[in-house]
Amino acid sequence: MSKRKAEIEKMVDKTKVYALGDAIDLLKQSARTKFDETVELHVRLGIDPKKSDQLVRGTVVLPHGIGKSRKVAVVAKGEKVKEAEDSGADTVGGEDLIEKISKGWLGFDVLVATPDVMKDLSKLGKLLGTKGLMPSPKSGTVTFEIARTVKELKTGRVEFKNDEYGIIHCPVGKVSFDKEKLTENISDFLDAVVRAKTPATKGHYLLSVTLSSTMGPGIRIDAVGILNK
Repeated sequence: MSKRKAEIEKMVDKTKVYALGDAIDLLKQSARTKFDETVELHVRLGIDPKKSDQLVRGTVVLPHGIGKSRKVAVVAKGEKVKEAEDSGADTVGGEDLIEKISKGWLGFDVLVATPDVMKDLSKLGKLLGTKGLMPSPKSGTVTFEIARTVKELKTGRVEFKNDEYGIIHCPVGKVSFDKEKLTENISDFLDAVVRAKTPATKGHYLLSVTLSSTMGPGIRIDAVGILNK
């Protein structure tokens, strides 16, 4: 461990659960890189990730975005092509775009598709699925509401789902965001995770919530205190 890393680690009491405001202050103090680090939230859930009826997945529009504009591609037909173009999508197309993607082009962060093109797009399931780019109704990326979806994706909508260990990892902003914006983003995100709880999940749901920056230490926060406000 480098001297800088060791000094930063000493700033955080690993045995303590911090109030959100204090955790954000500490996160900002410990972010000492030259770039604007991403703020990440890691939520450990009391679920059995091997059981499909306990898996947690959802989307949330963060009020202040994540500090990054994502490239959105749309596959559509007819009038929805024009709607996608007018909404600010970075790339729009139909069969031509499907063909382009099939040849290896992946110049986008999120792919949105209308339901009527999914039959043609499904042949790219293996290519897109392994990279987490396949449109899905559950993530809200298979829809006829193209304009609204593109706008939300460009400004702050994020998708979340638990990993194989029952943990959700998600960006919630940048270190440069002021305290109020980070607080609102984190609160809204945790609210969405709670709403995504399945009926099959019993017992304590939020086992732990940890806040960190890209290169910073993990800081445990009091999720109950946030949700009760």
